[in-house]
Amino acid sequence: MAVRLGVIADDFTGGTDIASFLVANGMKTVQLSGVQPLHAIPQGTEAIVVSLKSRSNPVAEAIEQSLQALDLLRQAGARQIYFKYCSTFDSTAQGNIGPVTDALLKALDTDFTVICPALPVNGRTTYQGHLFVNGVPLDESSMRDHPVTPMRDSSLVRLMDTQAQGNTGLVPYETVEAGAAQVARALRDCRAGGRRYAVLDALNQTHLDTLGEAVKDLPLVTGGSGLGGAIAKAHRSDDAGAAASFTPHAGPGVILSGSCSAATNEQVAAYRTQAPALPVDVDRLMSSPSGYDQEVLDWFAAQDAQGPAPLIYATAGPDEVSRLQRYYGAAASSDAIEQFFARIASDLVSRGVQRVVVAGGETSGAVTQALDVDGFQVGPGIAPGVPWVRSLDGRIDLALKSGNFGGVNFFADSQQVRGA
Repeated sequence: MAVRLGVIADDFTGGTDIASFLVANGMKTVQLSGVQPLHAIPQGTEAIVVSLKSRSNPVAEAIEQSLQALDLLRQAGARQIYFKYCSTFDSTAQGNIGPVTDALLKALDTDFTVICPALPVNGRTTYQGHLFVNGVPLDESSMRDHPVTPMRDSSLVRLMDTQAQGNTGLVPYETVEAGAAQVARALRDCRAGGRRYAVLDALNQTHLDTLGEAVKDLPLVTGGSGLGGAIAKAHRSDDAGAAASFTPHAGPGVILSGSCSAATNEQVAAYRTQAPALPVDVDRLMSSPSGYDQEVLDWFAAQDAQGPAPLIYATAGPDEVSRLQRYYGAAASSDAIEQFFARIASDLVSRGVQRVVVAGGETSGAVTQALDVDGFQVGPGIAPGVPWVRSLDGRIDLALKSGNFGGVNFFADSQQVRGA
């Protein structure tokens, strides 16, 4: 198997995100749910994405999972490793981005890599080492009060220096504007100067394309899906054309929303005016859950099977999220919601649901694991970074959406691409 690129994604939506960019740029890609046997990989696969649930795990656990994924990708013969994290650099002062990067560098016996979460098509840009979300510094965006990974600094240099073992340099946009050769020279200078990482500025797709050319031969690259797509473009052959052709199943669908991001709150509010919608009673779920799953399933069964996919959501605003966390604890409430959606998804698929849209990285991981999906074929896109994917056994289609991705009508848009 000649696998050009092996990707370790720190959550499931991040895995589908980068897989969609690799496919769009001509790389035949398979996404795996965790570390799975390689015998399921189709011939001709050029990239393998291993989707983990390691973004907010304890550091040691995240490192262990990532190294297991690295071993699998090495078995597949991957020539380059890509550590994919969120375009908003979701992490805490302890990690997990820095510690996992250090562990991968050590395992690959190399001493230098780049940091590039920029994804301009979704409003994520980097200027002078600072990360911006739709023109607003990261620490002033809605990510400032994220319930799991609150981001209180926009400087990627400081963030890496805080949570990683080495020192961080910068390749500013002026150098990127000068072209791939100048970027490559700046990277050599960073490395020669004792830097272990270099943050890469990127304000537009042209910058990403330049960076993809400059780093296409580094043993380890870290970043968001934008740089991954640019690397795929840099390797693309003239006969490239990997876009999957399947059309999502025409059968019943459901939308499960666990994300509490600002974007998902807007998407839920919009879709509630167009389709049946049921808010999750988190207090009931935490205090007296007996029989609650069945009540939700009965509500779903009562909806019009020919109508738009019903929405079941735990999405809430910052005040409600804070209340739940204070009363029940952040970890306990988040875990209860994730496991609730996992059970509901499993029950609905067993009853004939064929299309599942999931909002939220942690929720997507829990749902995918509950559905016992080993891997995916990547299909048509709904929004940048959010494709439909089909389980390799063909039984279920999923759209796994990162909380902040997609326009306000994303849930309605996901219903437009369907089989006859």
